Amino acid sequence: MIDIPGSSAASRAEHREGIGAGRYAPSPTGDLHIGNLRTALLAWLFARSTGRRFLLRVEDLDATRVQPGVAEQQLADLAALGVTFDGEPVVQSQRLPAYREALIGLADRTYECFCSRREIAEAASAPHGRPSRYPGTCRNLTEAERERRRQTRPPALRLRADGARQTIRDVLHGEITAEVDDVVLLRNDGVPAYNLAVVIDDGCSGIDQIVRGVDLLPVAATQAYLARLLGQQPPIYAHVPLAVNAQGQRLAKRDGAVTLAELAAEGMGPDAVLGLIAESLHLDAQDERITLDAMLEHFDPDRLPRTPWVVIPVRGLRSGT
Repeated sequence: MIDIPGSSAASRAEHREGIGAGRYAPSPTGDLHIGNLRTALLAWLFARSTGRRFLLRVEDLDATRVQPGVAEQQLADLAALGVTFDGEPVVQSQRLPAYREALIGLADRTYECFCSRREIAEAASAPHGRPSRYPGTCRNLTEAERERRRQTRPPALRLRADGARQTIRDVLHGEITAEVDDVVLLRNDGVPAYNLAVVIDDGCSGIDQIVRGVDLLPVAATQAYLARLLGQQPPIYAHVPLAVNAQGQRLAKRDGAVTLAELAAEGMGPDAVLGLIAESLHLDAQDERITLDAMLEHFDPDRLPRTPWVVIPVRGLRSGT
């Protein structure tokens, strides 16, 4: 059982049941870097500023990448910055029956797919291909063709979207309408896929506000469509800018001291890291000690930066523009 710092009965009582919730959902595959921490703080600020509960989900379905003790360290880092959660965490690996039950209900909206990642990539790069979208190779196979392919490769299950379009509402990007993709719902190794699990978990937990990196904006319409198929109300989104390195590439551990432990080794404690993040969000009021509660008092989504945060991880870390 993962113990959540700050999830006492008193803390939970501050946020009534039934008023919706936001969430943070890390994967326990490595320590959170400063960009991950910034997104977590934003998710907390969005939820708390709207009176919502704030929940934690541990996305540990990919057992090959999960590292022992990482989930606990991620929670400790978030707690060091003042992030509090309500209730018990949702652990995806404990919810496999719920995903399988949902798949049964979606049986008439799925089809078997035998494509490898390489085959999909090659189809997407071909003339008239659409990068990052499934090209529909297995969508209309006959039963005889499916049976023949089952002999050499176990199938995944894909959503049959049939060209549907879905509109989402994003606090930072407005209303966006996009075509729904035929995403994988069940991997060919029998593990429920990301797009299925997160939608089911959000619905079951009463999540009606999702704050996450802008890199996930392209899948939002598909997830909202899937939520409707499952009888859920799609959430309101806020896809926030990413933290990037000096070359404009997504921040990663290879960029140097970027985790809380690494920054502490460079002389930056949690208070200094929180101050740096507050500065990047224009929430660093002068002559005021920076705390997460103080940031909440000044929080206004309309004033948030809309461009990536350039992080230069060197001694005496400073933000760039």
